[in-house]
Amino acid sequence: MDRIAVDVVLLPDEMMADKAGEANAELVKRFGSEIVLHKENCLPHISLAMGCIDERDVTAIEKVLTEVAERCTIRELKIIGIHTSTNDRGETVSVFEVEKTKELQTLHEEIMEKVQPYFSNVVTCDMIYGVEEVAQTTLEWIESYREKAGFVKFFPHITIGYGNAEEQGFPIEFAVSKLALCHLGNHCTCRKVLVSVEP
Repeated sequence: MDRIAVDVVLLPDEMMADKAGEANAELVKRFGSEIVLHKENCLPHISLAMGCIDERDVTAIEKVLTEVAERCTIRELKIIGIHTSTNDRGETVSVFEVEKTKELQTLHEEIMEKVQPYFSNVVTCDMIYGVEEVAQTTLEWIESYREKAGFVKFFPHITIGYGNAEEQGFPIEFAVSKLALCHLGNHCTCRKVLVSVEP
């Protein structure tokens, strides 16, 4: 039985993916950010639910996402600013803060509830995509996602990377591209899309 760490996410349109990539490239240049966004193998995303699954359950989760997507009314979202915080390693993390609408909160809660039968928060390094050494903060974030980021604590955002990102012209509206299940890489990056559906 192979278990993998996954994230159910909203993927932004190409315009916003490009903006996130540009902001990330600046952080990589200025601060040497360990997160290097890429539109094919390290995707800008908005996390909705995180955990570990048996790979055999991917098909069942795809059915859940398809059903949710059919009822989803979210077509556009809005970036309202840059938010910075400090992780457990003392590193500054910059994100694009997404406006938390009632529809987005409802989507998050529905996804959390419907994937719960398949999700576990017991994670080990071999469940993470890739061969690089896995940061302890990656494992801790996956283990504690439901407690620290679920339901009333849901904070929708697109992670840009490590370091202080520069302000841009906000707000910025963007379209939602896909509702997807992704294999998580180090630093809770979305490294591989396992399934995706259009909302």
